[in-house]
Amino acid sequence: MSLTQEELATGPDRTALIEESILPTKAGERPIGMLGYAWIWVGIAVIIATYSLGATGIQGGFSLATVALTIFLANLAIGAVMLMTADIGTEHGLSFAVYLRAPFGIHGTHLPSVSRGIVAAMWFGIQTYLGALALNGIGEYFLGFSNWFLWYALFAAVQVANTMLGIKSVERLASLAAPAIIAISGWMYFTLEGIAETKGLNIWTFQAQGQASLIVLFIANMSFWSTMAIDIPNLSRFVKMQTGTRKFLQRNRSIFLAQLVALPVTQAMIAGLGAVSFIATGNWNPIEVIQGDAQGIALLVLLILVVLAQWSTNNSANLIPAALTFINLAPHIINYRMAVVIAGVVGTLCFPWQILDNLFVFLGYYGAFLSAIGGIMVADYYVIRRRRVNVPALFDPQGQYRYRHGFNLAGLIAWVLAGAIAAWWSAFAFVIGFPLGFLFYLVLMKLLVLPHHRQAELTGSGDDFLAASVGMDWQYVGGGHFTRAPCEAGNAVSREDL
Repeated sequence: MSLTQEELATGPDRTALIEESILPTKAGERPIGMLGYAWIWVGIAVIIATYSLGATGIQGGFSLATVALTIFLANLAIGAVMLMTADIGTEHGLSFAVYLRAPFGIHGTHLPSVSRGIVAAMWFGIQTYLGALALNGIGEYFLGFSNWFLWYALFAAVQVANTMLGIKSVERLASLAAPAIIAISGWMYFTLEGIAETKGLNIWTFQAQGQASLIVLFIANMSFWSTMAIDIPNLSRFVKMQTGTRKFLQRNRSIFLAQLVALPVTQAMIAGLGAVSFIATGNWNPIEVIQGDAQGIALLVLLILVVLAQWSTNNSANLIPAALTFINLAPHIINYRMAVVIAGVVGTLCFPWQILDNLFVFLGYYGAFLSAIGGIMVADYYVIRRRRVNVPALFDPQGQYRYRHGFNLAGLIAWVLAGAIAAWWSAFAFVIGFPLGFLFYLVLMKLLVLPHHRQAELTGSGDDFLAASVGMDWQYVGGGHFTRAPCEAGNAVSREDL
């Protein structure tokens, strides 16, 4: 049987570990196709801070082509990491925070997952603030009215309401916003190129005097996306996929276009715009450059780009991840809609307009600890469990993932050690934190945890703990109990929420 949202919200099945929106998604509850998922990632990838990465490369003495290629390759590399962690969502339908119950314990999960949730909420605040400034610019020019905080409150409320409607609503927005963002970005490029030409500058041959390192630029861009590299299951669990195949490429083919094309191409484009803006004017932010001279329709189009970019990023990259981690913190109290509101409030209370003044310090330190989580996830999922997960135990307060009082010391110690070391060399955070988290976790699990805490998926029949790849769904049947049943991929999506 299948419980309704109301039954789970009010009945005895709403336990300390169970809430409708964090239960495993079945094959028939995955409405996002390959193109829709790619559009979501175009929207996610348009982040204003990326303009600065491109300008940094130009200041370092590299050509525009070299900078764009470096950003492309860095995002291709992080996209490959995302493919690895995305399989947790495609295979088992699990969200990020729920899966972390395996490597960190049913209580230990809250430390890393809420850390990610707060960072996501902060980014929601930052993006909303930037969108509010654009809306305020529209208001000033066309209405003679200026009050950025009012625009912030209105923009935040609209985004929260849109995200409350669920993943399908997020996809619809992305499918409208992404083509518009690409078109407007093309217009920005030609505008900036024209400004450069009037100054006698060729953007493709320009080369500043600098001695920066391409390796540092490459790694900084990977650290930039460490957040999404770890919590990509929050989105991949809603992407249509072929069931009944053990072939990784075939099972995850709907993910590839987004992670290996949409993300790297869009990021290279946005970083390239920042680079061109810096070449033409000395200012890395093309929006500020063009806004200074734009009037009428041109100004409106430019500011609409800013609003769409923040909105399409916030829904899928910030509000959804933050909401799901807050639900996981107290499933018996917090439901999906409430969690989205909490994410919006937390993001605002972080005073994002202050964080912007120290944005890259902020990025470096949180990237260090989040990259360590990525290494731990990959080690746990692929090496320790070989993609097999005892999903019912993830929702059992007394199950195998309780470890010692609900905490897995292997995960927690590996996270703190690897994250701290990576933070010490924050410029190289991802390439330090990820492998160290991977290595420390494997060693500590084998020495401290596995000899004392039996993991059923390591000793039982392999196929009993696989799902989509063997044509099965994890299904909640009430009373804290789960079963596996054959996938019914043709079913209509039944969840109105996530």
